[in-house]
Amino acid sequence: MKITVAISGASGANLGLNFVKKIPEDIEVYLVISNSAKTALKLESGISVKKQFQDKKNVTILKDSNIAAPIASGSFPIDKMIVLPCSMNTLAKCSVGISDSLITRAFTVMLKENREIILCPRELPLSSIALENMLKLSKLGVTIAPPVLGYYSGQQSLEDMENFLIGKWFDLLKIKHNLYKRWE
Repeated sequence: MKITVAISGASGANLGLNFVKKIPEDIEVYLVISNSAKTALKLESGISVKKQFQDKKNVTILKDSNIAAPIASGSFPIDKMIVLPCSMNTLAKCSVGISDSLITRAFTVMLKENREIILCPRELPLSSIALENMLKLSKLGVTIAPPVLGYYSGQQSLEDMENFLIGKWFDLLKIKHNLYKRWE
């Protein structure tokens, strides 16, 4: 499987990094991190992205400004895409077809090729505009999966909560895992 993981500039960009770290080694990952996400990571966590994936051989990091990257073409075989977190700016651009960055260009390509896309909007509360954008994209076949906790798996820590969310997104992408306790 080949997957594009895009991290846009919403709060919680660290969740996107943790998602990538947990992806099994047999899955090829194309990671795009927006400049706003890099700023959020630095401000919220003091994280520098370059050091995060030095040892992961299955992760290719692409610059958001590189609209000539392989994932910007429908002829490049990417199976799935997830935008985690998805900022309201990225959501809005996706909903109207603006493709002015690699993230939005890759989204547009995935949409036109009828490939699987998951958007994980991270905002609270949601404005009517954001809800309309989500509805529009959902009607086009995009899965809208914000980070919403379920408490049935007995989370006791922030890491447990993140594992639950990552596991739910893995479920949607059909990636096998044991990140949370399932309902019995």
